[in-house]
Amino acid sequence: MGSTMTDLYEVLGVSRDASADEIKSAYRRLARKYHPDVNPGDAEAEEKFKEIGQAYAILSDPEKKARYDQFGATDDQGIPGGDFFGGAGNIGDLFEMFFGATGGTTRRPRAYGRDGEDVRVDVQLTLQDVLTGASKTIEYRRMAHCPECNGTGAEKGTDRVQCPSCSGQGVVTRVQSTFLGQIRTQTTCSTCGGEGTVVERRCPLCSGRGLSSVDERLTIDIPPGVEAGSHITFRGKGGDGVGAGSPGDLFVVLDVVPDPRFVREGTTLHAKVEVSFAQAALGDHVVIDGVGEEVGLDIPAGTQPATLVRVRGGGLPRLHGGARGDLMVEIQVRVPERLSEAEAKLIREFAELRGEDQPKGGGSILGGLFKKKK
Repeated sequence: MGSTMTDLYEVLGVSRDASADEIKSAYRRLARKYHPDVNPGDAEAEEKFKEIGQAYAILSDPEKKARYDQFGATDDQGIPGGDFFGGAGNIGDLFEMFFGATGGTTRRPRAYGRDGEDVRVDVQLTLQDVLTGASKTIEYRRMAHCPECNGTGAEKGTDRVQCPSCSGQGVVTRVQSTFLGQIRTQTTCSTCGGEGTVVERRCPLCSGRGLSSVDERLTIDIPPGVEAGSHITFRGKGGDGVGAGSPGDLFVVLDVVPDPRFVREGTTLHAKVEVSFAQAALGDHVVIDGVGEEVGLDIPAGTQPATLVRVRGGGLPRLHGGARGDLMVEIQVRVPERLSEAEAKLIREFAELRGEDQPKGGGSILGGLFKKKK
């Protein structure tokens, strides 16, 4: 701040009647913002950090604040190296802000644990399974607690011992000297991986891992209406955890095998059926394949190519129940590739009766042969 008479309340951004808590809160917010560790190499931020530190040192002390309020200055203002952080208690505030605890405070970490691995199993379903639901028996492999050492990793008859590197704390404390003073930081112990204990004599079955692979069988019920790619989760059915770790989950991923007769769109099924020109013109009743059953389909007279006929309830159910979707059938009119002379003659007569232009093509097999000879 130098010798300039900067308003300390303005420095902290508070009113002159601000409470002690409001002053402290403003200081903490600004200290976080302008801290040199947050703004490395920024001289302006460092100067601002010093300025708010000196302002707080004065306004947080009742006697100094009273003198400042009365005279607009105190004995400490403008003196480099003065009560920069307002006493040891405020140093603790900084430790708490930036490191989560006051200097010298050691916290015992939570009990070490490594969660078990999740396991994925893919199950293939048919459209019939989607329609009615299904019961499937699956087989999978997971990592379970070793039966020889019960998951400790230690040879039978022995036990895990305290880690010599961290004395059972699971963390290693390091002390650094900074301009704030000595800062203690804690890192996970690399010897025991944070568990606090180590194995002197490893279990021969699991080589000290505490886990071994086992094969499992499980019968599951799959509800009707499932979508391809959906999954069912079985909590705790995956790999076992180590120490205080939680077991993993089993994910059963459902794959619906494509059916060449249908295209699925949610609960709606799309299909195609070929009919003759006569059936499309005169109308007919045909039977087509549905899911698990045959479906009767009425072809109205005069049906045009690519006409969609809806079969109510011929689709698939919703996952959580309700009416089945529809089956949408596209009518494809089959045009003969080859005609006999008699068939071609009838078609020409048909065109004549309808007043249509006579086709220029020969149409019949014989007509095609004669045309090639010319």
